[in-house]
Amino acid sequence: MIDRVKEYLEQVEAFSSTDPQEIETFRVSYAGKKGILNDLFASFREVPVEEKKAFGQELNKLKEAVTTKVKELQTQSRAGASKMRISDPSRTAFPIDTGNRHPLAVVKNRIIDIFTQIGFSISEGPEIEDDWHNFTALNLPAHHPARDMQDTFFIQTDPDILLRTHTSSVQVRHMENNQPPIRTISPGRVFRNEAISSRAHCIFHQVEGLYIAKEVSFADLKQTLKYFTEALFGNSKIRLRPSYFPFTEPSAEVDIYWGLETETDYRITKGTGWLEIMGCGMVDPNVLQNCGIDPDEYSGFAFGMGIERIAMLLYQVSDIRLFFENDVRFLKQFKATL
Repeated sequence: MIDRVKEYLEQVEAFSSTDPQEIETFRVSYAGKKGILNDLFASFREVPVEEKKAFGQELNKLKEAVTTKVKELQTQSRAGASKMRISDPSRTAFPIDTGNRHPLAVVKNRIIDIFTQIGFSISEGPEIEDDWHNFTALNLPAHHPARDMQDTFFIQTDPDILLRTHTSSVQVRHMENNQPPIRTISPGRVFRNEAISSRAHCIFHQVEGLYIAKEVSFADLKQTLKYFTEALFGNSKIRLRPSYFPFTEPSAEVDIYWGLETETDYRITKGTGWLEIMGCGMVDPNVLQNCGIDPDEYSGFAFGMGIERIAMLLYQVSDIRLFFENDVRFLKQFKATL
């Protein structure tokens, strides 16, 4: 019996393989429920008394040798497989697809980059606002008809609390806590209670800008917007059309000349070649006064644009809802190249 155990021991020491399946077969043949070790331990009672000690010692050696051999071969097999995966020339260098920034994030970051290059800081504020910062301080007192244009989401438990309808509320907070000169942009999400369609959505994103200092003029506003549109769209003509916003006076809509080179150009510009991209104007003195800034000493301008609208123009996206559906087939088309 002892000679039989020694033969098994020699076989174990001689066994070698890097194939995981062969190693597992070897382990089961010796250490499995119906393996060689169990058979040998079962036959221990048949061994003569004078040989039991020697037989037991050899049997323990065999068991330890099997355990050690299996561990060594499994370790080598895993290391070899890992090395093969790394050095296999047929494997792609990038087995996992890299993600892309969302197109709205790409456009927002580009807009921020353009304005920070000319000294604008970034200011942020809460998305859940109160009536004062969202309306009243911006020259929109209670019952002002322009409030109806905002399609506001009010908090039912408190009519004074609402989801902000524009990031102008951030500008109000910034003016309350900072003295001129002020040069800041306020990017963020805003909320409007609108019917969801290809051109409208309940949640969208804005970037609004504000510049307050001494002797700021409309010419400064136009020059800033000219710089921005050229940086974002290339060499493009702009025009400012008179408009109305409660918090600026005078106010204007900003158009860029898109051109009429394609059928799409005719469609999106309605045959004019011009596209509206933002609103702007000189900050109303009442707004400055509401925020603790002396309108006799300081003046300023403000502007605001929807990031979705800019992205739709730059990428020629016809349906705003595509930005919010998280369809990978749509999102993977965009790269942060702007």
